[in-house]
Amino acid sequence: MSDVIVIGSGLGGLECAYILARHGMKVTVLEQDSFIGGCLGTFRRGDTVFDTGFHYVGGLGEGEPLYSLFKYFDLLDLPWQRLDTECFDEVVIGDEAFPLANGHRRFAERLSEHFPSERESIEKYTCFLKDVGEHIFDVFRKGSSGPSPLFARSAYEYLNSTVKDSLLRKVLSGTSLKMELRADTLPLYVFAQINNSFIQSAWRLRGGGSQIADRIADNIRAMGGEIRTGAAVTSMKGSNGRISEVTVNNEESLSADWIISGAHPAFTISLIEDNVCLRNIYRDRISSLQNTYGMFTANIRLKKGMMPYRNSNMYVHRPDTDLWRADPSSVGSVMVSWAVPPDGSDTAESIDILAPMGWNEVKEWADRPRGRRGDDYVRFKSDRTEACLETVGRRLPGLRDAIDGIFTSSPLSYSSHTSSVEGSAYGIRKDCNNVMTTVLAPRTPVPNLLLTGQSLNLHGILGVSVTSFLTCMEILGPGIAGPVLDNYNDCKRSITKKNRIL
Repeated sequence: MSDVIVIGSGLGGLECAYILARHGMKVTVLEQDSFIGGCLGTFRRGDTVFDTGFHYVGGLGEGEPLYSLFKYFDLLDLPWQRLDTECFDEVVIGDEAFPLANGHRRFAERLSEHFPSERESIEKYTCFLKDVGEHIFDVFRKGSSGPSPLFARSAYEYLNSTVKDSLLRKVLSGTSLKMELRADTLPLYVFAQINNSFIQSAWRLRGGGSQIADRIADNIRAMGGEIRTGAAVTSMKGSNGRISEVTVNNEESLSADWIISGAHPAFTISLIEDNVCLRNIYRDRISSLQNTYGMFTANIRLKKGMMPYRNSNMYVHRPDTDLWRADPSSVGSVMVSWAVPPDGSDTAESIDILAPMGWNEVKEWADRPRGRRGDDYVRFKSDRTEACLETVGRRLPGLRDAIDGIFTSSPLSYSSHTSSVEGSAYGIRKDCNNVMTTVLAPRTPVPNLLLTGQSLNLHGILGVSVTSFLTCMEILGPGIAGPVLDNYNDCKRSITKKNRIL
């Protein structure tokens, strides 16, 4: 018998297992797929390695939040590559391109070159993001009162009240594929924390995101934990108001003192047998929550030596696209991400093109098994690929001639691999007008069932890593975050001291 069973080996599940194993608990991670990592997974086509969902991270520089978290998880020595500090992201709107620079001061300076009349508002915006980012670990401190009040403020309203120039507002919103922009719901806290982390610094990982999952998994095993693949949790049974056993692959029963689920909350609740542990009002509440849109991805293998590697990302938007009210079916916005060449050369081996995609566009094929969804589904993905290529064509004129192969995925792919309801890219949609309902806590009405992952506090690598501690604090108390806080504070003091000397 384990102390803790963790459902799912995505980043949140693995990090929870690591934290608990580090504190001497016996953990078992159950993964339905044949590989671990969830959206951190990679796949190979010929000699080319592609990421399934991981592209880059923010805030990994010394003294920044992800640095302290990844130091705790023993991930700092992976082959990270910092993106171009003068242009880590390029936002393209119509025929105009705007570079985003790292460092709050430099970020403001470069944008002010394009919008000199908005210098004051740019500096105000940048200072606000920096202040929000510096308090990201407040949730770990004793006496924390739950979600930040900024969850109840509208990101859209803040941006419109701070910045007068409509084009500048588009540029500041232009890296929108890091989150789902919605004028009526997106909380300011989500918008500020995510954008701030990338302004601090931006990084890619040579060789793919599976290295993160593999490193954490190796350390879990070294601490006595167990990770099982091909082990789908098919039901949970209750007794005396608690989860008493977990059924694996409809045949094997396991038990533990605690159950942590990194799967989507609605999927997690669906595993619990009816009339056991949970009142219908909670089931209905979770199942009725709206999900963020999914993602279409075209993983493109390139002919050797045909395209230069770009140490930045490109976000391309059609000039008439309303980023805050966009229709995912229109392909008005795409992200282009270059994979770090494995040999360190200056020519690209592959790129990924990503575009939002709604569940309604693919749900007609949802009941068909992977690989057998039919010619109409293949044609649908081919048409979407063509629309993506058309959108980026003017910015990358040599791309079509350089293509050696294209491999595509849709929200159906994410749903199949990760049990994400509707193939949601960012989990449950958080609503600034309804914080108590949409910003979920790790605790559930079942005393020994906890949630973790992107549907809770924040999505993304940084958000999920923070949330993994919040989940484990429910078992071990707030003191477990001490090493992260200590490292963060020590780094900040060291940097301040260096700056004074300089």
